[in-house]
Parts: sequence; structure tokens; C-alpha cells
Amino acid sequence: MVEKKRKLRYGMVGGGAPTSVGVIHRNALCLNRDAELVCGAFSHDFATSQKEGAEFGVATDRIYHSHEDMAEQEARRPDGIDFAVICTPNAYHYPAAKAFMEKGINVACDKPLCLTPQEAEDLKKTAQENNVLFCLTHTFTGHLVSREARALYRRGVIGELRTVVVEYPQDWLVDALEKETEETKTWRSVPELSGRGAAIGDIGSHMENWVHFVTGLRVEKVLANLEAIGKGTMLDNNFQVIVKYDNGASGFFWGSQVAIGYDNAFKVMLLGEKGSIEFWQENNNYLTLRLRNQPMQVISRGSAYCQPESLKYVRTPKGHPEGLTEAFANIYKSFTDAIYDKMDGKAIDEDSYGYPTIDMGADGVRFFNACVDSQENGNTWVATGK
Repeated sequence: MVEKKRKLRYGMVGGGAPTSVGVIHRNALCLNRDAELVCGAFSHDFATSQKEGAEFGVATDRIYHSHEDMAEQEARRPDGIDFAVICTPNAYHYPAAKAFMEKGINVACDKPLCLTPQEAEDLKKTAQENNVLFCLTHTFTGHLVSREARALYRRGVIGELRTVVVEYPQDWLVDALEKETEETKTWRSVPELSGRGAAIGDIGSHMENWVHFVTGLRVEKVLANLEAIGKGTMLDNNFQVIVKYDNGASGFFWGSQVAIGYDNAFKVMLLGEKGSIEFWQENNNYLTLRLRNQPMQVISRGSAYCQPESLKYVRTPKGHPEGLTEAFANIYKSFTDAIYDKMDGKAIDEDSYGYPTIDMGADGVRFFNACVDSQENGNTWVATGK
């Protein structure tokens, strides 16, 4: 790897508000200490953006009115940014990512990648034509035990996948069903901002991506039931999806944002021909491994017996919990490693670095659009069209 003679420079689109996910992005990058925030278009309101940028210590001449202006100006600077971080509502992912990539600037973006398969293919083409790196910040892939699961699966420990079961119940939209008005409606409920699906794109994309990240398998077709529970609800907030993978395996996904009493209970069971792996995000320091004719094993994050692919990201001794910010930081560590190697002139195979790639993001967009198509076609099987 190239000697890290300087910190990487990054800029942020959106993410300025104290309650936004941008806080987690910035904190994660601070943990790694290899990148510094130097510019941004932190809000669609320029006065707000100026205020937030000043709080982050950004120079006034590098606080921009828009992502277009930011991409244009930063590309011209000798000290321009090495990558842009996009943490906006879904509808702005595509135009912002395209603007930076067309200027040769690497991109890290919140999920989902964009709204439509056509946008996704255009972003893939733009990335290839401009030789840029692209990281999708699917949080749960950053947990050490997710990387442990990936290493174990790809070493054949549980054999070929036969079945996968994923559940992701939350209850954060329950109150909104009763109290939300048109004026206070979350952007995730508005099709123009969220896309054709709400929960299926928001949390369903995590489900599809985690399995893809760990196993390398891709969804070929889906049969979906998307429900909009509650009076006046515009988009889905509860769903069930049957999936078929390209190796013949099947799967079942259930997700809900109106499941009373559940916080963020993302859970995956990978059932293979020789054993199974279980990951539970709310208990993410541990991974459960069940092998045929052997007692159940509980793998503790950071233990000496863990695989090198997960041990390289250990930040605290085992038994001390790591969480969301550290997971983001691990994804960014993988991404900045790739950027440094690219600066050193090395050929980059993004998948080998361990961050969710633009190809994975495009698969996720095809997945949730196929789920909406399945619902609109009367709950029929629909190919993802990969």
C-alpha cells in the first residue's frame, strides 16, 4: 500500500443536521483518522449549510450551494477531495453520485444506490468510464462478525447455501401512523423522495445486501407481498418476500417498520449443506455456528480463533461491545485502503477489499424494484433482470 503521507480529503452532500446519519459517517471517519472533512453542501438551504459547515470547521469558500457546484469546483482544485460522501434522501443519490464520478471523484453513498435499475446501470457505466471507486454504506456488513461469516462461508465451512431466512422488524413508524400529518410526513413515505417502495427499499435492501455480501450469491427472482399498514399510508411498511438465488437456494425475508416492541432486530440464518450461520445485529459481537453432528458454537468477535478477514478490524478487546459507528468505520477503512492503493497505481478489485460495491448496489435496486413489480402484478414471481 502507498505510504499514507497525508490524510485523504472528503466532502459531504447532506448529512449536516444533528439528527441525520451524517453524524455517524463523520464519527466513523474520525475513528479511522485517515480522512478529513474539507468541504460540503450540507443542506439544500445554503444559509443552513453555511452554519453547519462552520460548526464542522469547513472553510467558507468550500461550503457549496449544491452538489453540482461542489463537484465542479473541487475537481478544479489542486487540493480537491479524494472522495465524496452522499447522505441525502434516496432520490438525490443518483444525480449527486453521477456528478462526482463524472469529475473522476470517488464516492461513498448511503443505501439504496438509487431509485431505478436504469439509474443503477448508468451509475455503473459512469464509474467504469471514469475509473472511480464506489462504496455503498450498508452498515451491517461492517460488523466484525459479518466479515467472519463471509470468511467462513467462502471457505466452505457450512457448504453451499440451501436456504436463507432474514427478518428485520422495527417499530419506529408506529407513532407516525397515528400522529403524522402531510406537513410532518417523513421523506421515506413520499414516493418522489423514497422511490417506489419504502420499507422494501430501506430495510429490504439491507437484507438482500447482507446475504449477497457474505455468500456472493445473487437473487434471480422474487415473489413479494408488500403492505401499507395504517390509514393514509402511501408506501409499504411491512412485507414478506420469497426469493430464489442463482445457485438454486431459496429464501424468505420478512421486514416491518410497524412491529411494536422491536428496535432494530435484523437477523439472518444461512442454512447450508454442512451447517448453518446465524447473525443477529442487536447482539453483533457474536456469531452462531452450527455444524452437522457437532455442538453449537458461539464465535466471539476478536477472538484468536477468528479469521484474518475479521481480526484485521478489531478495535477493542473481545467482550467490549462495538456498535454502529465502528461498523461504519470498518466499511470506510476498507474503502480508504482501496483509495490509497489506487493512488499507488495498483489495479483494484473492489470486492476483495470488503466494502459493498456499486455492483451490489445495482443488484439491490433491481431486487426492491422487482418486489414492487411482484406486488403490482398480483403477487407473482418476477425476475430481477440481472
